Amino acid sequence: MRPVVSRESTVRTLRDDYAVSAEFYDILQGRQDAIRVRRLYSRDVANARLGVLDVGAGTGCVTLMSLLASRVGVHAVEPARAMRTPLMTRLASLPAELRERVTVHPHTLDEAGLHGIADVAVCHNTIASLAPAARGALWPALAQALVPGGSLLLQLPPAHLPDEETVRVLPGQRVGQHEYGGRMVLSADRGRIHTRFDYWVRGAEGGVLQEHTETFWMWPASRAEIAGDLAEHGFVPLPGRDDPAVLALTLTQW
Repeated sequence: MRPVVSRESTVRTLRDDYAVSAEFYDILQGRQDAIRVRRLYSRDVANARLGVLDVGAGTGCVTLMSLLASRVGVHAVEPARAMRTPLMTRLASLPAELRERVTVHPHTLDEAGLHGIADVAVCHNTIASLAPAARGALWPALAQALVPGGSLLLQLPPAHLPDEETVRVLPGQRVGQHEYGGRMVLSADRGRIHTRFDYWVRGAEGGVLQEHTETFWMWPASRAEIAGDLAEHGFVPLPGRDDPAVLALTLTQW
């Protein structure tokens, strides 16, 4: 997800996307996300024969799963420096033979200019945070990066705006004497979803040591809308794939 920024702070914030959330993401959400990633994508990734493309790699859940589940090269696309930092730290801890199979691209996919490098592409926890113009740039870039017959697995954004403010508590996690916690608050705002993450760290006596907040926008879109946009670039739905969270397509031609 892309942070909300004011015009005056754009230059600074573009260098610091996720500067707050990067510290808390893995400890509060990483384990559950890794389980979800294996369930949603590991079967397709294991069948990759050319390469795997991870669009919006974040801290590396899909990237790491892809390295372990496949024998092909993995391309991790992550433009946010704050998220690439834990991604690179995670990769640095791997054996050399695994690191040799992964390339990290510090750009958006349309800026990276990748052509025919993968037969499986995964967009996990990414599309919801892209404004319509950014999605419009992503679709042809995906078609260029995949080979004909390749598969695209795309986690769908919310289909609708929330009817009322929704709060999701992130389960607390203990690290030594400190407990890390947080919550996500969703609300509708002029056709977009305003998403606020509140984070905190509590000490052994229960006192608050740190409190942080970071906000993002999300743009809702239905499965039919996303599929229709991708159809213009040669993608058609894969038969027999009815997971409500994921749109699975194949590239017929480009």
